[in-house]
Amino acid sequence: MGRILVTGATGTVGRSAAALLRRAGAEVVPASRATGDLRDPGTLPLDGVSAVLLVWPFGTAEGAREVIEAVAGRAGRVVYLSSAARREHEREIERLIARTAGAWTFLRPHAFAANTLRWARRIRAGAVRGAYGAAAMPPVHERDVAAVAVRALLDEGHHGAAYDLTGPETISQADQVRIISEVTGLPARWVEVPPEHARAALESDGLPPEAVEEVLRAQAELARRPLPATSVVEEVTKEPAIPFRQWVEEHAEDFRVPVAAPTMRAARMHGFGDASVIRYDTVRTPEPGPGEVLVEVAATAFNPSEIGLRTGLLPEVFRVEPPHTLGWDVSGTVVATGTDVTGLTPGDRVFGMAGGAAAGYAVAPAESLVRAPRRIPLADAAAVPVAGLTAWQAVHEHAHVTPGRRVLVNGAGGGVGLFAVQLAKLAGAHVTATASPRSTAAVRRLGADEVIDYTATPLPRDLDVLLNLIPLADGTAAELAGLARVTVSIATPIEGGAHFVMRADPGQLTRLAELIDEGGLMVEVAESHPLSGLADVHRRAEAGDLRGKITLIP
Repeated sequence: MGRILVTGATGTVGRSAAALLRRAGAEVVPASRATGDLRDPGTLPLDGVSAVLLVWPFGTAEGAREVIEAVAGRAGRVVYLSSAARREHEREIERLIARTAGAWTFLRPHAFAANTLRWARRIRAGAVRGAYGAAAMPPVHERDVAAVAVRALLDEGHHGAAYDLTGPETISQADQVRIISEVTGLPARWVEVPPEHARAALESDGLPPEAVEEVLRAQAELARRPLPATSVVEEVTKEPAIPFRQWVEEHAEDFRVPVAAPTMRAARMHGFGDASVIRYDTVRTPEPGPGEVLVEVAATAFNPSEIGLRTGLLPEVFRVEPPHTLGWDVSGTVVATGTDVTGLTPGDRVFGMAGGAAAGYAVAPAESLVRAPRRIPLADAAAVPVAGLTAWQAVHEHAHVTPGRRVLVNGAGGGVGLFAVQLAKLAGAHVTATASPRSTAAVRRLGADEVIDYTATPLPRDLDVLLNLIPLADGTAAELAGLARVTVSIATPIEGGAHFVMRADPGQLTRLAELIDEGGLMVEVAESHPLSGLADVHRRAEAGDLRGKITLIP
């Protein structure tokens, strides 16, 4: 059987191939960075090698000729892991092997099932947002690719073959997400977005622009013409190809429990000023201290008060020094815990408030986080903490809304307003809401008894409660004074009324989560964007071009 060299022996296919070869009784010579440099063929352990599984991990064929000549000169058989895409460097390597090796076989797998692990963070976040959810392909298990490689290395009859390898069934991207959700128990769904939004998300994942365009083109084609499965795996191995669901079952924990990366991307302000001070940086991932947890961020949410922080207003409130990572609202999955933390463990889905949440990971005091509602995607839970707590405290602590009260919610179309309308209704009030025409439908859907277009209709008088949730122009505050027996404002103070700033309250946040899971409180996310788009969100907010809650996905 001889000695068999496996390059990339620590990789997905190489590791499986090495294990299968040993099981078949072959002597495996693994080649990895520690045991041989593919860029330097003189370092490869080729003595006594009769066959080679060549995994070329580089995106160029530069240096491949020397390696292939060295390998072909010592081994009688070369099996090369190419791809169905046959990129230029892969075609060049195939040509070099065909001219040089005595016996050769090319493996051309289509989409690996393992590629879905790139969705792991978004699966935990509850929604995979992408274009072309109908794009369908037969994902192949890496062990099936390795099994075909082993047969080509050990058996006769494979010289000159180029095998197109697929899984046994064609499955759309949307259905792949559905299957992952069913197997892992994580409530996730596919969310179709326009290609330009998908492009931004792929770029935020670190893909270069040319790779992003290649991915989107391929997905568009697969949406039009799904790729049929081949029977090659079964024909070569004499075993049926492994279904995608089984691959997910074997890798379920890889989706459920995140692992902290050494670095992360963060939206940071590098000074005080306009939105141009916000940059999307690569920084070191923080570590939790005593009483703290590290959270893999599913999403953060934009709050208008961040404009005040960014522009340097109220320094006595916002006390920050640039560079400063933005974001307060957070939802995500616990990755690690510091000392003295009880009640939270890695894998727990949480939401709450954490300074610096506009990043891939955030550190927060364990006591500031609570279990996230399971009825909604984890990413959507980021829309709740600041807005939901502000609305709760306005309705229950300051206005003391009770059944039968007549409540006017001024600014009901904003993030706080949409919660305030619902909480006032749950308290038994008759709710009148002011909203712009573009917010009217959402406000009605969430339970307002009456909706007034504040641009055209006078406000009612003789109210029990006025909840003012928006900044007021000069003179408007005086006009609102006296409309109700109880006035509460979270923005411009109104004479004779209460004015307050929200405080973090884990008990109230837990109650909000319970209401969401009971179906009594709806969470509406108006827009969701990659975190790299935070500066544009700030610009739109200052231009008055935002409605409702906006979430940002790392």
